[in-house]
Amino acid sequence: MKTARILVVDDEEHLAVGIRENLEAEGYRTEVAHDGAAGLARLRAEPFDLVILDVMMPNMDGIELCAQLRRDGIQTPVLFLTVKSAAEDRVRGFEAGGDDYLPKPFHLKELLLRVAAILRRSSWYHASAASLEFGGNHIDFKTYEARAWDGSQHSLTHKEAMILRALADRPGNIVTREEILDRVWGYEVFPSTRTIDNFIVRLRKRFERNAEAPAHFHTVRGVGYRFTVEPQPSDSAERGV
Repeated sequence: MKTARILVVDDEEHLAVGIRENLEAEGYRTEVAHDGAAGLARLRAEPFDLVILDVMMPNMDGIELCAQLRRDGIQTPVLFLTVKSAAEDRVRGFEAGGDDYLPKPFHLKELLLRVAAILRRSSWYHASAASLEFGGNHIDFKTYEARAWDGSQHSLTHKEAMILRALADRPGNIVTREEILDRVWGYEVFPSTRTIDNFIVRLRKRFERNAEAPAHFHTVRGVGYRFTVEPQPSDSAERGV
């Protein structure tokens, strides 16, 4: 079984070292960078399975670092650590491409649980089929690149790809919004179920021939969504935005 590689990026040296020691005690291969620029350089140079990222750092803050990773096409999961715990700060972290958010001070046990949960979700994602074909669309789950039915090219975000994967793993079955939130964001979820609706609208605009009458991404009102590879005549009763 592969040993997960984790990068801790935090300018508080004693905290970063303490996190590293505890992660290594759990069996993870762990390295440390002490500012945002150094962390970005490491992540561009080598693959990691997770980055634990302080928000307030010199040279480049954690939000900026995460956003730059996503612009670079690096989809390494990000767990933010920060003294800022207001809702708007958490929103900024998720919008930048973060996967989880843990306010300081925190309990070590909670940090370890969140690390394990993120790695488990990432393992599930990578263990499934590498690609998906439906309705003239092609999705590459390894590169996060997609070719739509009209020939247009799209780069999926990590969350878009995970939501699509969660639906495609159960074709023809109803997947509740709560199931998607748990599968993609994990426990103690910050995003609301409305967040899922917004992602589905985005996927429809890219991959449906008619986003107002979807043939693949169907709303089951009050419950969740159902994904079908091939359009079914009976689907029209459940369609909606």
